[in-house]
Amino acid sequence: MNYECILFDADDTLFDYGMAESHALSHAFAHFGLPTGAQEYAASYQEINHALWKDFEQGKITSAALRVERFNRLFAARQLTFKPEEFSEAYLRFLGEGTFLIQGAAELCGELAGCRLAVITNGISDVQHSRIKGSPLSEVFEAVIVSEETGYQKPETGIFDYAFAKLNLSDRRKVLIVGDSLTSDIRGGNNYGIDTCWFNPLGKPGDPEIVPTYEIRSLDELVEIVNRA
Repeated sequence: MNYECILFDADDTLFDYGMAESHALSHAFAHFGLPTGAQEYAASYQEINHALWKDFEQGKITSAALRVERFNRLFAARQLTFKPEEFSEAYLRFLGEGTFLIQGAAELCGELAGCRLAVITNGISDVQHSRIKGSPLSEVFEAVIVSEETGYQKPETGIFDYAFAKLNLSDRRKVLIVGDSLTSDIRGGNNYGIDTCWFNPLGKPGDPEIVPTYEIRSLDELVEIVNRA
């Protein structure tokens, strides 16, 4: 293996964020007395949340502000009277229970036991650590690097500097980042000068300005890439 270390994105790469989000929304709305709320408002929430995370990637909003602002916007748009701060607190607690894995994630990490494995994720620290700690991958990673703890987010080079320092890495040729997002994982890796692998299970169209070193449809394809590299 020519790769010494594999940096994995968390959400929608190893962990099924959609299932975690559905779990959290359902339980949060039920907690506040509206058990049908997730069904009624999930689409609106996802649209708002996606836009805000794009703003976060671009440094337009902090993670602390994002976690409340998404519910502030949702409740204003749908004329709901819940308090965004209280709802956000409950939502994040339930989100931290979302340990659902992408199919093949546990098997993949077992196959890559000869490599150093770490997570590098944009997200909320308490939530990400809780989900990983409660999952079958709790003992797999040498480090879990969360943007909120570093002061930087993917695709900024600062989060990669932080990861390389924490893991005592020096040779960028021996590091591969794997993730589902072209704009954060792949762009970030490209900008930092490390190889990139785009996990694209739905066959989304690429971007000629953000070209990954590799592209895979299923996680098990990564084993062959690492073994032949």
